[in-house]
Amino acid sequence: MQLWPQYKTVSGHNCIWLSALRTQDNRVFPAELHPMNIRHYRADALMLLTAMIWGSTFVAQRLGMDHIGPFLYTGLRFLVGALTVLPLIWLLRKPAKPDTPPRLSKPMLLGSLALGGVLTIGINLQQIGLMFTTVTNSGFITGLYVILVPVFGLFIGMRTHKGTWAGALLALVGMVLLSVGPGFKVASGDWLQLVGAGFWAAHVLMVGALASRYDAILVSFIQFVVCAVVSLVLAFIFEPIQLPMIQQALPAILYAGVLAVGVAFTLQVVAQKDAITSHAAIILSLEAVFAALAGWLILGETLSPRGLLGCALMLGGMLTAQLIPIYLERRKQPVPVQQEPAGHH
Repeated sequence: MQLWPQYKTVSGHNCIWLSALRTQDNRVFPAELHPMNIRHYRADALMLLTAMIWGSTFVAQRLGMDHIGPFLYTGLRFLVGALTVLPLIWLLRKPAKPDTPPRLSKPMLLGSLALGGVLTIGINLQQIGLMFTTVTNSGFITGLYVILVPVFGLFIGMRTHKGTWAGALLALVGMVLLSVGPGFKVASGDWLQLVGAGFWAAHVLMVGALASRYDAILVSFIQFVVCAVVSLVLAFIFEPIQLPMIQQALPAILYAGVLAVGVAFTLQVVAQKDAITSHAAIILSLEAVFAALAGWLILGETLSPRGLLGCALMLGGMLTAQLIPIYLERRKQPVPVQQEPAGHH
């Protein structure tokens, strides 16, 4: 579930009810070229690029572990990511207002540290799980967090629509087709990805609570640092650390750290200013599809017809869980009456 601003829509357009607008010198300005729509198209393009980066990062995670352990890879990746995001704290800061709380406070710090702990568990479950399953399975099973978010939200008083349960049923059937093998056996990596999806869902709910109160970029930086420090400590305890091996894994570390954390995070921050909820739900759900494509192109992974059907059902479940509630909410909103501008015949 993505927390994007919503815009009222009429016949597929966002508060642009006229087929054309006229300038003061009587020139016609097509609605599809209206600055508001152009910003929406740009947001869609940025979100699509973000989904491509995040999807292909599953391959980088797998390739990085050809040389180093999962904890060391995660620690170095998020250390690079934290350093990449660090300049954004200054560049994207908001002007201070007299009635706004300080950027760094005890509740904000404690919440960010807890968020970093959940991130650390989720990402390391995903990283270790990739050792025992495919990139495709990991991408689609991780994507189930979009269904788990509203389910978990029930425990904190959130309202869950019928579409969520329909999407969950589709996704469950899809996961059975994708993951359950002969003898009803499920790969250990798939189980780890599923447990990790639960932590990703908790992470989304915590982000929603913290980002609405505090500086989202600063919160992200702190959670990245927590994840890097904890993962590196675990690596020093449980994994061999050799500089030549780190050097061989460096391209995968930089790709995941700079692109997936730094660049993709920045794109998401920029895109969400003009994003439409339904567009965001569809485009960001394509992350799993891009993971499967990257796994096929780079690693040569393939799926059986049964697996393809499972992925299709899981993607359908993700979209159903997100789009039906949006559609039902919009049906409740009053539709503005189109009016002709004065002097227009």
